[in-house]
Amino acid sequence: MKLQCFSLILLPFLSLVSASGDEQIVMNPTDAPFIPQAHAQPTLSDLLTVEQSASIFYSYARELELSRIFGDDSANSTVLVPINKAVMALSRKPHEGQGSTAIGGDVEITEEEFDKLSKANVERWVSAHIIPEAPIVLDSREYPTLLEGKSISFKPILKSDGKGPEWTRVTVEGGIRIIGMKEASNGVLYLLDGVISTE
Repeated sequence: MKLQCFSLILLPFLSLVSASGDEQIVMNPTDAPFIPQAHAQPTLSDLLTVEQSASIFYSYARELELSRIFGDDSANSTVLVPINKAVMALSRKPHEGQGSTAIGGDVEITEEEFDKLSKANVERWVSAHIIPEAPIVLDSREYPTLLEGKSISFKPILKSDGKGPEWTRVTVEGGIRIIGMKEASNGVLYLLDGVISTE
């Protein structure tokens, strides 16, 4: 028993003696201290990370290279984010595509082709929800999205009393309502009760 106690006390000292100077890493005293970046406002990426109702959209978006703009302070964007309920209501999920880009049917494709088509469909879908400028005026003019050939316009709600924020008085593309808005250091995020079509 005494031997075990003695070895427990002695073991740390033995490990110090056995460690040579070559194995130890010496910190350079001239290295500058780490200074975290601080923002007055969160980025789009920060907002999407904490916005639970947008988690499905963001899980699709963050798999893509274009999601870097969400954290880029020099790239001001307007992001039209469908809430989870709207994405779940889709008959064809974003990776399955729509119209001419749809995956499925009787055509057999390899797993590699399926993955490639799925990623392309997701990129089209996410791109259709991003306007590469911010802030924008929510009027009847058309704004091009990151999806080539796709533009978005806003339409005033006829029964609006003119009170409340501008975003509460318009619909997007065929009657989709904006149900929330958040400002970021690099753009604006609008939460939608529907999904923007890629067609």
